[in-house]
Amino acid sequence: MVTLGAGRARPAGTPFDGAREIGHTGVVKSRQGAAPRLEGSRPEGLRPDSQPSVPPDAAHGGGDGRTRDRVVRILLESGPATAAELARRLDLSSAAIRRHLDAMVSDGIITPTTVRARGPRGRGRPARHYALTDAGHEVAGPTAYSELAASALRFLAETCGPAAVARFAETRGRELELRLAHAVGRVPADRRPAALAAAMTEAGYAASVSQVPSGTQICQHHCPVQHVAEEFPELCDAETAALSRLLHTHVQRLATIAHGDGVCTTHVPGKSVTATGTGAPAPVAHTSVPVRITT
Repeated sequence: MVTLGAGRARPAGTPFDGAREIGHTGVVKSRQGAAPRLEGSRPEGLRPDSQPSVPPDAAHGGGDGRTRDRVVRILLESGPATAAELARRLDLSSAAIRRHLDAMVSDGIITPTTVRARGPRGRGRPARHYALTDAGHEVAGPTAYSELAASALRFLAETCGPAAVARFAETRGRELELRLAHAVGRVPADRRPAALAAAMTEAGYAASVSQVPSGTQICQHHCPVQHVAEEFPELCDAETAALSRLLHTHVQRLATIAHGDGVCTTHVPGKSVTATGTGAPAPVAHTSVPVRITT
């Protein structure tokens, strides 16, 4: 009699049953056609002292966003730097750092620049350096531009009176009107709100336009002067007046970001009957143009 594991026994003369007596031996089954691999063994072709490759960003414990934050911090603290310098400081390959830099240039966070060399320069073109843009400085940390503007308007109100603030806001509204006038000057009335929204997006307002039963609504998803307008609503009033002049019709502000709403909504009354006489509102395509906000 042959003794088996777990107290079992095979009577003498009984044929050997490998499947029953051997059972699970720790062999891991793999996909068809591949050689089996024992648990705990190394993948085929991997040296004993090697480790699976890890992407550079994963090795630093973060993704693309964290690496680019580190680039911003280096440029903020040390000034313009070349791709080679950044790759060395971040322990990245040339291909990896250039991928990040190209994306950051596209996003407007950094810009290529030429740095004047100190002392004699060797042959060839000077190495391209990268420096933070104004938007890059915003990413690096908050600025005090909004507080500075609000403080200046407070001083103007205290020194010259509230009427001076209103005149300043009106002047700013006229300037906005001049910037956007080219976009709507020769556009038919029914297409003018969409054209104005596209121009406002290019100016930094991230605007869209949609049709409602009573007319058209222009929605601004970003307000460049939000924090200042919270204290000085005259800026919103002057902007509304500028939109009215650009559209050659009365408009009504239904909501403002400065007042705590999600978007600035301007209602443009429309005709209930179209030129086709169907009685249906004239269709206006929804327009939403992505925009890179810069200050």
